[in-house]
Amino acid sequence: MLRKILLSGLFLSLSLPALAAPCSDTGGKYEDWKPVMAKEARAAGVGDKGVAALMGTSYSKATIGADRNQKSFKYSLDKFMSVRGADTIVSQGRSKLKKNKAFYDALEAQYGVPAGVLLAIHGMETGFGGFMGDTNVVSAIATLTYDCRRTDFFKPHLIGALILVDRGSITAKTVGAKHGELGHTQFLPGNALRYGVDGNGDGRVDFSNVTDALASTANFLRQKGWQPGKGYQEGEPNFAVIKEWNAAKVYQQAIAIMGKRISG
Repeated sequence: MLRKILLSGLFLSLSLPALAAPCSDTGGKYEDWKPVMAKEARAAGVGDKGVAALMGTSYSKATIGADRNQKSFKYSLDKFMSVRGADTIVSQGRSKLKKNKAFYDALEAQYGVPAGVLLAIHGMETGFGGFMGDTNVVSAIATLTYDCRRTDFFKPHLIGALILVDRGSITAKTVGAKHGELGHTQFLPGNALRYGVDGNGDGRVDFSNVTDALASTANFLRQKGWQPGKGYQEGEPNFAVIKEWNAAKVYQQAIAIMGKRISG
């Protein structure tokens, strides 16, 4: 039985101060923003290590470039699946399921999420762990919080990242994807804090560990409303839950299609 350790419910109850750090569409005032954001972070429960990590960040032009250039989500479904290598993901997913069926069966027994869905997400996000990112996580998520486009969305994830630093789950040097996502299935830090699971029972949640990452992914989907035994194709009950993982319609459709093909 996989042992579940939810990292914290505290994160959800954090109330951010009314006096918020001002956002900007350019990096020119980033250094001035950091100490203001640090005060907000402390008020939200972030400790010395987390604040130090924030103060050590730099404005990530690579993150802003990626955020402004998410073209693939505008593709047709067929083109999206082609660009993302759906056939390869399905082939490799089937192979991984065959080699480690007991592991995926255990995840489904505990969380109700079929192997095909987890493998489709794993393949889509990082090529089954082949590339988990090269961008400093705290700098990326801080940059997106500072940027005016989606400050309110990313600020809780920044607070989450800083709390993860406080707890030793990540460090100020941890790297991930361009938007600050972590590990095999690319968890945003706030979600990592709330839904993280110690799948291998070693006493810590490590998103670079495939067991922890996939158990956490299954837990996320279950907590978001996944109904065991129900379908997940478009129009079926669990399709809406895939939206909780990624808001892009073509992504949701691709995961559903690939998941079914992997599971057979």
